[in-house]
Amino acid sequence: MRSSWRTIDIVIASVIAVAFGVIFWAWDAVWAATENAFVFFPPAQAVLYGMWFLPAVLSGLIIRKPGAAFFTETVASIISALLGNKWGATVIVQGAAQGLGAELAFAFFRYRVFTLPAGLLSGALAGLVAAVFDWFVWTYAYQLWSYRVPYALITVVSATVIAGAGAWLLVRALAPTGVLDRFEAGRERALI
Repeated sequence: MRSSWRTIDIVIASVIAVAFGVIFWAWDAVWAATENAFVFFPPAQAVLYGMWFLPAVLSGLIIRKPGAAFFTETVASIISALLGNKWGATVIVQGAAQGLGAELAFAFFRYRVFTLPAGLLSGALAGLVAAVFDWFVWTYAYQLWSYRVPYALITVVSATVIAGAGAWLLVRALAPTGVLDRFEAGRERALI
């Protein structure tokens, strides 16, 4: 495995980041619009949280280089902050932390394993980092067992499913089209 980034790695990571920065901006509106739908159990809204981790896992699975998940998630959060959101610039720090969480899974496998379990672990760790961040920044005033713990658990599950499995499925869907041929993920398409 070569750990140095090629120009194509930087370009694709940036494209993924910008695209998801815009998606984050739109997802902020989805989050706000669904708040009343979860009035029966407010922590359940965290089921939507996994979308915010998708670029980190996706870029990690495609680019397969140290720093890809961190870079993409951080840039996506910067774009989201620049477009405007109700959370302000704090999302930049949170995005960087989430990117590090996703990156840990790929580092754990020494950037050699990019299977569904690696994607699931990457999503789960991004969600775990986000849940811990939220405990100290956003949900510290809420009740521990009736809000914070369920919110954290649902966040990790959402991240595992939406970001982990979702990113893996996206790679599987993109590989046969040929758009990933410059990456190992695209060259594996015959094996998929």
